Amino acid sequence: MRDEYDHNLRNRLVPLPSGQAYRVVSPPASGMMTRELASELSRVLERFAIEAGFDERQKVTVFFKPGIFGHHALYRAADIYAVGGVGIDEWKQRWDEACRRAAQASDAAARQIIAKREPVTNLGWRLYKALQLYGRWAQPYGFQIQLFGPWTRAEGPWRFISDRLLRAHRDHIHVAK
Repeated sequence: MRDEYDHNLRNRLVPLPSGQAYRVVSPPASGMMTRELASELSRVLERFAIEAGFDERQKVTVFFKPGIFGHHALYRAADIYAVGGVGIDEWKQRWDEACRRAAQASDAAARQIIAKREPVTNLGWRLYKALQLYGRWAQPYGFQIQLFGPWTRAEGPWRFISDRLLRAHRDHIHVAK
């Protein structure tokens, strides 16, 4: 019975395909997921990439690693570790540094320039916000929406994320459908 279940599950799995404005650069096995998750993720990634200024001639890259816990066992989750050739953890470091510079700026004009520039140039944050705004992610009964990453506590959707869960998602963005 279990072998039949595993066979049926494998037949339902697909690697996330590249889109018009984004290119998946991780090995296909790292991005295996259900068709439902692939469809939702593809839709949001395409919108993110176009809004960030990418197109079929200049695609933004996305890199996945397979997860090992929870929804990953059923391939209903995906972990994004890099966008635009830069790790999610590095995008978060850049974000934190820009926030620090803005807070320490001596005049309002300098603070405003930093505050306006970083949300435009930081692809990690932009991806997180696109996933939050445009995605329809799982929310199992009694649990939070299945979107976690290093910006979760500040940006949501679940601001009261535990320290343990936040630490576990400090270097990637996790989504589940």
